[in-house]
Amino acid sequence: MPGGRDRDEVAGTPVIPPEAHEPNTYEPEARVSSAHYDWSRDHAPCAAVSPGSSVEFALADPSDGQIGPESNRADLDHVDWERVPPLFGPVQVDGAMPGDALRVTVERIDLGFWGWTAVLPDFGLLADDFPEPALRIWRFDAEATHSEFGPGIRVPLKPFPGEIGVAPAAPGPLPALPPGRFGGNLDTRDLSVGSVLLLPVEVPGALFSCGDGHAAQGDGEVCGTAIEAPMMVRLHLELVKDAGLRWPRFSTPGPVTRHIDASGYDVTLGIGPDLMEAARTAVREAIASLTATRGLRPVEAYMLCSVCGDLRITEVVDDPNWVVAFYVPRSVFV
Repeated sequence: MPGGRDRDEVAGTPVIPPEAHEPNTYEPEARVSSAHYDWSRDHAPCAAVSPGSSVEFALADPSDGQIGPESNRADLDHVDWERVPPLFGPVQVDGAMPGDALRVTVERIDLGFWGWTAVLPDFGLLADDFPEPALRIWRFDAEATHSEFGPGIRVPLKPFPGEIGVAPAAPGPLPALPPGRFGGNLDTRDLSVGSVLLLPVEVPGALFSCGDGHAAQGDGEVCGTAIEAPMMVRLHLELVKDAGLRWPRFSTPGPVTRHIDASGYDVTLGIGPDLMEAARTAVREAIASLTATRGLRPVEAYMLCSVCGDLRITEVVDDPNWVVAFYVPRSVFV
């Protein structure tokens, strides 16, 4: 895929309307709205900054504008998946060299007013259970802390970029979705405001990009999508020289558990010698429980699990069986 296409050339509309977020009270050193569609050391940088700079990224929704706030399930049939998700950048960090680490601080995220969650054929943890596509459109505003899934169900918002990384040293291009040592599609919900990510630099200049904005996601993102949403992301980029970092790592500004924990969780378990099968069992049991107790259709329960439920490995020492748990927070039901 060619890199560095301008946002207007791809989507034809602004990423976020001006009224969707507060006026900026800062001036970042660079603003990025150019997209590419794979990870490659060969993409020309769209901007160059010195270490210690803040950069603002205007992220289109992860469908690259092909799904919109008025879309329906039929629109999924016309999506060009080669454009999913777009990556914004790359940004050259002057002086970055292999062996260094790029320290990325998430300074600010401004959401737009909508997002989407989809079940896609042959994708997701339970792809065999849900072969038919489904789409849900979410609504919120710049001040929202939650978004309504349906009557009596409100999901807390915690925005973050799912794609975040530097150019890999390996010859490419590499597809956008599988993550690697360079970062990429980490889909880690705690890489939100205040978190600090360290990435091992693999090529001169680092060539940093990000994308795949999520307004909310559960650990595991079990149906394959979160609340996929456009957003403005401000990141601070610093260098750590000769860091000796082999894999990405990050720190958070405080507790990572949601503020909704006080209401407790309903937890289902999967137990067995295969962690993937145990994970599938735990999620299938959660779906069964939600359909029985909350009146949801199975595909609705699957999407709800993906955006607010948490898949956790709870035991890996009692050979030959491991335990995987799936946590559904009761406080989303109001």
